[in-house]
Amino acid sequence: MLPPVARQKMQAWIRSRHLICSGNFFIFETLDYSAIERFEKCVTSLGGTLISVNPKERVWLGNHRQILLYQAKASLHTPHHQLKQYWFKHGSFHTRFSENP
Repeated sequence: MLPPVARQKMQAWIRSRHLICSGNFFIFETLDYSAIERFEKCVTSLGGTLISVNPKERVWLGNHRQILLYQAKASLHTPHHQLKQYWFKHGSFHTRFSENP
């Protein structure tokens, strides 16, 4: 994946509150594991590293179905990366799945 495309995808995740910045790390939360794989490709394309992927909790989808929420943690090696500046302007401190938005 080319870096400009990866940056655009990550910016979209920031705006949709799937991706937040916490200290020097980017935290990505999703219900779709294939999105984790796309996130890893984006991070790698931008020179970063995927640190961990963990199932966080089960989330109710409708009244009868529970789905697993995944949380991925990544590091971009440059401290003043453009993506962090973008997050300052357009992002949030809580993901869309946080209990305290």
